[in-house]
Order: sequence, then structure tokens, then C-alpha cells
Amino acid sequence: MTPAILHALAIGTASVCGLMLLLWLIHLPLRNAAIVDVGWAGGLALLGAIYAATSDGYPVRSLLIAAMAALWGLRLAIFLLFTRVIGHPEEGRYVQLRREWGGNMPLKFLLFFQFQALLCILLSTPFLLATLNRRPQLSAFEYAGAALWLVAWIGELVADSQLQSFKTSPANRGATCRVGLWRYSRHPNYFFEWLIWVAFAVFAMGSPYGYVAVFAPLLMLFFLFRVTGIPATEAQALRSKGDDYRRYQRTTSAFVPWFPRS
Repeated sequence: MTPAILHALAIGTASVCGLMLLLWLIHLPLRNAAIVDVGWAGGLALLGAIYAATSDGYPVRSLLIAAMAALWGLRLAIFLLFTRVIGHPEEGRYVQLRREWGGNMPLKFLLFFQFQALLCILLSTPFLLATLNRRPQLSAFEYAGAALWLVAWIGELVADSQLQSFKTSPANRGATCRVGLWRYSRHPNYFFEWLIWVAFAVFAMGSPYGYVAVFAPLLMLFFLFRVTGIPATEAQALRSKGDDYRRYQRTTSAFVPWFPRS
């Protein structure tokens, strides 16, 4: 690795690990581990800003990728803070983790929070590659990545807003959201989240070694389908909504928005 990469990674790693340590300390009296999701999104926004500030790449490119990371990460962090942490009981996924993990919970959650910091460092690779690129003009990859990012960002914003509006209505308590984008996908927010990472990877393809960034959307897809995304969310939905959610599973695409099955 070059000194520039090592310098940026050192500052970024120390910053995001420190952020997660602080949030872990805050979560202890709150007893709400969902704050780690706020830190994950905010940590990635922070890394985009750090890489742009510490790199010597083309300023326009660095500012653009940092702005994309900040608008996505801070919007998501604020949304999660007000819908899952402030004034809310701990989300069912984390309640289930407490049941499964048994004793020594503070240490296990400390490791969990720091693992999320490691994920932030890995996923921020497209930001790092783009901010190190000194080429004094934007490429077609960067224009395409920015355009795709805008579509995905709007899609995730709409999906989150539709779900939150549905949940806030007392008449919908215990029911499954089937309005708007949620009629065509059981997880449109996850789909557009993944599309944002595709956009980041496309943007990075305009930089030297940009092909390395492809692993970011692949890693995100793995976690969405196999680890903390769809499996945990659907298990909690089945526990809370039962047969209504099973009917929803039978008729609605799990990920890519598509027309419902009869």
C-alpha cells in the first residue's frame, strides 16, 4: 500500500472505531443496540469526508463522492435514530440476539459494534479509491455512478417514508405494509440500499484499481441475504405478524420490485 492509502486508512479506522466505542457506551444505559445501525450509516458518511479531506486526488471528484456518502449516510442515520432509538424499545432483532447470546452481554455487543466498524472500513473502499484518483476530469463511470446513486437514494427515501407512514397509523397496528413500493417488494428499502452500493462501485470504476470496489455491493448483497438483512427482518416479521406476513411472502417478491403474484 502507498503512504497515502495507509494514512487515510489509519485516520479512518481510528475515527470509526472510536465512534462505535462511544455508541457502545451510550447503548449500555439505553439498552437499545439499534444505535449501532445509526453508527454504521454515520460512520460511512464520516469515512467519505475523511478520505476526501486527507487525499490529494482531484478535488471535484473527492467532493462529489464525499457528498454522495454524506447525503446517503446522514439521511439514513437520522432516520434510524428517530425511528428505532429515540423513544423506541429495542428492535426485535436485537432482543432476539440477547436471547441467543446468553451471558457476558456487554462484551459481546462491544465486539459486535467493532465488527460493524470493520464493515464500514471494508465498504468504504469505493470512497477511498475515488478520492485518491488525481485525473483532473470526471469519467463516464463517475457520471453514471452519480446518476444511479440519485435514483437509488430517492428510491430508498420513498420506501422508508412509506413504511414509516404506514407504521404510525394506529389502524395498521400488527398489519403488513403493502402500500407503494412495498406492494412490489418485501424489502424495497434493502433493494435501493444495495443499488446505492452498486452506484458507489460504478463511480469508483473510473479510478485506478476501481474494479476492486465491486466487492462492496457483493459484500452488501451477502449480508442482506445471509446475515443481518432479510433473514433477521423476516424472522421478526413472522414472530410479530404471523399468517398475514406468510401470505405476503407468497405473493410478493423478496427483493427486486416486481408485480405481485396472485
